[in-house]
Amino acid sequence: MICFGNDVIMPNEINPYFTEKKLHKIYGYGIPFIEGNIVRLLWKGNETFQAIFDAVRTAKELICLEFYIFRNDETGKELAEILKHKASGGVNVYVLYDHFGSFGTSGKFWKDLKRAGVHVKASRPFKWTSPFNYVYRDHKKLIIVDGFKAFTGGLNIADEYRGYYRFRRREGWRDTGIFLKGPVALILLNIFRKSWNLWKGEPIIFDKNVEPFQDGLPVLPIFASSAKGRRKMRRLLYYSINEARKSIYLTTAYFTPSRRMLQILENAVIRGLNVKLLLPGESDILAAHYAGRAFYTKLLKSGVKIYNYQGEILHAKTAVFDGMWSIIGSANLDFQSLRRNDEGNVGIIDENFARNMIEVFDEDLKHSEEITLDKWIKRPFFEKVKEKFFAMFRRRL
Repeated sequence: MICFGNDVIMPNEINPYFTEKKLHKIYGYGIPFIEGNIVRLLWKGNETFQAIFDAVRTAKELICLEFYIFRNDETGKELAEILKHKASGGVNVYVLYDHFGSFGTSGKFWKDLKRAGVHVKASRPFKWTSPFNYVYRDHKKLIIVDGFKAFTGGLNIADEYRGYYRFRRREGWRDTGIFLKGPVALILLNIFRKSWNLWKGEPIIFDKNVEPFQDGLPVLPIFASSAKGRRKMRRLLYYSINEARKSIYLTTAYFTPSRRMLQILENAVIRGLNVKLLLPGESDILAAHYAGRAFYTKLLKSGVKIYNYQGEILHAKTAVFDGMWSIIGSANLDFQSLRRNDEGNVGIIDENFARNMIEVFDEDLKHSEEITLDKWIKRPFFEKVKEKFFAMFRRRL
């Protein structure tokens, strides 16, 4: 058993701090847990995109997409053709893309979509009147189909996430998403509608009820599009770490922790928790990669277990607390995600779903290298120099 102050917690006992009432009170952002949803974890690139394409093809009335990156490569073009076909058939299609993240996508690509009847808008565009606001990004990944199906997670619409590289197949980036069916999709539609309206999109007319599934799960939308929303998202994350009593399994693509994050992870180990941190072995953003590695020594000395994923780039963002409370979405454990970006996540309280999450985490560990303190302190001097240098700029990465 594990002791916390005056509390005695048996290994299989439910953590009383991870209940719908407690978590919603901490998050406190107006939207409660939405009951009665079917959920499916998606973590294999080709299967994920196949599920997305299949759902979009079956749309009868409405398709809404919001992505940080939407490229005009093979994957983007294939999805665009489906969207154009659905729009020509009378389905209302809305695409919201981040201006910075999709900067390399050609104007012709967007014009072709518009010509086919797809409604397209850019979020957080650059403005000469407020150039410094361009550091704020719409990092959400969201698809809603007919108000009762939805996808969210870490992936973008681009070849590297699916496994296409110049017309040849290989493993896509290691990412995690989630498919949702039920009343939570209607809530996510309302969240999308607010973002769409903010960037002067045409009104989205859709008013239907979605009945909950009898054996469905409660889902908490954790979406942040303002300083207040990001503050509440951070508060929920810190609460989840602080109140965990057995284990914390964190996966993130970009890790540049604040002093507070380092301290609460260290405190979790002191409380006797099994704390595991899964990070990329290589990254598409080298500056952020080295900045995060500057904190390995401190974490390893405190007892946090760190693993570097080997092979394709790890891009997933997930958390599992005490084998019962899970979070999946777009937010990384870095300054950009937690302080500047618009982010989209969902939280699920369910032991069976958490068990599935842990199984995926353990499978990832089989393809990872554990970083031990003895080995880490012997890394090349030049690596240490790069880590120290980039760590100075971690608030800008």
